[in-house]
Amino acid sequence: VQLVESGGGLVQAGGSLRLSCAASGRTLSSIGMGWFRQAPGKEREFVGGYRWYGGSTVYADSVKGRFTISSVNAKNTVYLQMNSLKPEDTAVYYCAASGTLYSGEDITRYAYWGQGTQVTVSS
Repeated sequence: VQLVESGGGLVQAGGSLRLSCAASGRTLSSIGMGWFRQAPGKEREFVGGYRWYGGSTVYADSVKGRFTISSVNAKNTVYLQMNSLKPEDTAVYYCAASGTLYSGEDITRYAYWGQGTQVTVSS
């Protein structure tokens, strides 16, 4: 599975950004996707997960109600819509694919990773 992210940038607190993750390489309906982020000096953390089959989502408490994961199946693309952004959301954001149906927070279960895209939220 190949993953290519786009859509990062600089935004003021309270603003919005939408990240995209274009996937290719295998039948996407059989895999789970995750969004993670890593701030300087911190470990990579789970943001949310998406299962192509059925479209179910799960979110970290820190982003619940502000971030939304969706997809356009015909484009094999998953989106992370980020609203009400805060300075603490500043990080490099990664999309990942598990290779199975798993789409939860266990980072070790994701085998494929995108290159990451920087999101910076100014106060």
